[in-house]
Amino acid sequence: MWANLKKRLWKWRGVFVIVPATTGILLGLRFAGLLQPLELAAYDLFFQLQPTELTDDRFIIVAIDEPDIVKYGLPISDATLAQLLNLIKQQQPRAIGLDLYRDIPIEPGHQDLVNVFESTPNLFGIRKVVGNRDGIGVAPSPTLKKRNQVAANDLLPDGDGKIRRVLLSLKDKQGKTIPSLSAALALQYLKTENIILKVLDPKIQKYKLGQAIFLPLESNNGGYVRAELGGYQILSNYRNFQNEFRTVSLTDVLEGHISKDIFRNRIVLIGVTAESSSDYFVTPYNNAIFGHSFRTTNGVIIHANIASQLIGNALGERPLLRVWTKPLESLWIGIWALIGGLFCWTRRHVGGQKQSKQILSIPWTVLAIAVLGTGLVAVSYVAFLQGWWIPIVPSLFALFGSAIAVAGYTARSIRSMRQIFGRYLTDEVVTNLLETPEGLNLGGEKRKVTLLFSDLRGFSALFERVTPEQGVEAISLYLEVMTSVVAKYKGTINEFVGDGIMVMFGAPIQREDDTQRAVACAIAMQLAMTEMNETLDRMHLPALQMGIGLHTGEVLAGNIGSHQRAKYTVMGSAVNLASRIESYTVGGQVLVSEAILDEVKSIVRIDAQMRVKPKGFNEAIVLFDIGGINDLALPEDKETLVKLANPITMEWNILDGKHVITQKFSGSLIQLSANNAKIRSDRVMEPLTNLQITFIDADMTRRIDNVYAKVVEVSLEDTSHCWIRFTAVPPDVAEWLYDLRQTALRIPVPLEEIDS
Repeated sequence: MWANLKKRLWKWRGVFVIVPATTGILLGLRFAGLLQPLELAAYDLFFQLQPTELTDDRFIIVAIDEPDIVKYGLPISDATLAQLLNLIKQQQPRAIGLDLYRDIPIEPGHQDLVNVFESTPNLFGIRKVVGNRDGIGVAPSPTLKKRNQVAANDLLPDGDGKIRRVLLSLKDKQGKTIPSLSAALALQYLKTENIILKVLDPKIQKYKLGQAIFLPLESNNGGYVRAELGGYQILSNYRNFQNEFRTVSLTDVLEGHISKDIFRNRIVLIGVTAESSSDYFVTPYNNAIFGHSFRTTNGVIIHANIASQLIGNALGERPLLRVWTKPLESLWIGIWALIGGLFCWTRRHVGGQKQSKQILSIPWTVLAIAVLGTGLVAVSYVAFLQGWWIPIVPSLFALFGSAIAVAGYTARSIRSMRQIFGRYLTDEVVTNLLETPEGLNLGGEKRKVTLLFSDLRGFSALFERVTPEQGVEAISLYLEVMTSVVAKYKGTINEFVGDGIMVMFGAPIQREDDTQRAVACAIAMQLAMTEMNETLDRMHLPALQMGIGLHTGEVLAGNIGSHQRAKYTVMGSAVNLASRIESYTVGGQVLVSEAILDEVKSIVRIDAQMRVKPKGFNEAIVLFDIGGINDLALPEDKETLVKLANPITMEWNILDGKHVITQKFSGSLIQLSANNAKIRSDRVMEPLTNLQITFIDADMTRRIDNVYAKVVEVSLEDTSHCWIRFTAVPPDVAEWLYDLRQTALRIPVPLEEIDS
């Protein structure tokens, strides 16, 4: 059970590590306040994207604009204000909000204004509760204060100067609760609708107004972190009016240029809107977006908008903006981190064994994550329209951050593992192990695979004459060259066995042209030996020769071994036969089975064929010597045997695999070329027998050994004569044989004389 759990944990290691870490980092940034500016900017953007609404006809603004100031002065006199209020009262508005300070008399007409104040119970004046820099506010009208018809016109800007929070009430220095002007007007309007403010829970200041439930804003609500609290605050949910509130000027009212019932049953706000005044503020709408610019907003317009919002909340026309609890918000951020992490972690498998179906690349990944991010923004925006402020910035950062972190972790892990395993396995096997969920599981499947075995001829004997360092340098060069060729033809190197190479075509990735590419790879490997031997010659190292055998058939392919140690490999009789075929080759030769030939017969050059009976197999098989495929071809063997004037005495032992049979046989070397020879033996030789030869030079009175050869043909007329191909010849012996050929070329010898 623990072992299975460990496997599952390892399978999802990137998600289990990166997602919690990303979530933790984002929550830390979020609650440290580092993301607050971005979050408030997103909050403003949602306001600007809101659908426009028709103007709230319940409100009308009496604006004191620049022409009014020129005509009546500023501040306007008490007489002018009293005249204005009497004209408004005649139309019986529901509430009047006087957004003008009247803490001192402004003669003439002060007593007239006092009389109006005393006779207008639905009129609310203002005071400034929160002090300016000197800490002193602005007192209310004494008359309105006595009548308890005073409201606060304080607005609460954030650090960037924007008005996003609403003060419903606040306490003065004497501890008295003062409602805000917008709240006072809204409550006065709703009285006629039989809607009054009800206390639900005084401890947490939970109130009900019609269909709206109010709770005070906390310092860390929404995108805020350690916001300054004071009074009873809620989040603003400004209306996005297509046009601002209906407005008439002071002059129009005083001179009667207004409709008869323009103020009837409405809320009337009176304030200075002249641009020369300082009563302008910044709201979420006062930004540039999509090429449109929003002006700063006048204070009286803000009070009207807030009052409109409160009335809409109470009547169910507009939701209050609410926020999630911190645990729920943290869970939301964690979910998006999980989505980003899971997406990139699961999609890392695309490719590998299914390259033909690969649909994901870096651009597609970026696009997919961008689509997810757009979905997150869309969900948050819809929630905002429904009255929920869900912090979007940390969620977006969690989505992108976890996706980037998982992608980076995956790339780094794979790069590191490829560097480690790439020294021993092919890229395709590494991909199978690292990028497929089942890559590390034990087990296999039956599939058709083409197998290529190659081996150097006489490698061990050749390098007994060089230093270990030179031997390693030579074999490293050989393996590097061969690895490059195999990679070019998309073969999978299963293993290096000394100087031998086992290559698979069809595992772990299967392609339609596996057999064709395997034969082409074998020809290319033989061609690469020429250039490699030139490099060895410059290194003063002996030349190498390689034999290659190929066979195709059904094998068991998969991860074979134990849980402690396993490898990706293939098993079966087809593997054994391919290895046997290679053992019959001589240097520079490519031998293939009949199964191979059946698939490539039309595109290969067949130089020869032979019938052999491999050890462990009941029946003889036919092998074909392939000299080329399509436009890739080996040089044709055009060597001519030279007849020796004096046959060279020789002895040999037969090789059985890597073992030397102790029984010695003798004979003579009678014909010679660069790579081949004809010998006379005192016994009948079997074709494809491997020989370890010692020449006895009578003239030099020395034994010349460490020469290896393979019997390639036996004379049918005289079985004591056979042809051999040298598979390994030391450099000094090669020079001696060369001298023998040159001497023989200068002194022709009749063939019948040699054969006698």
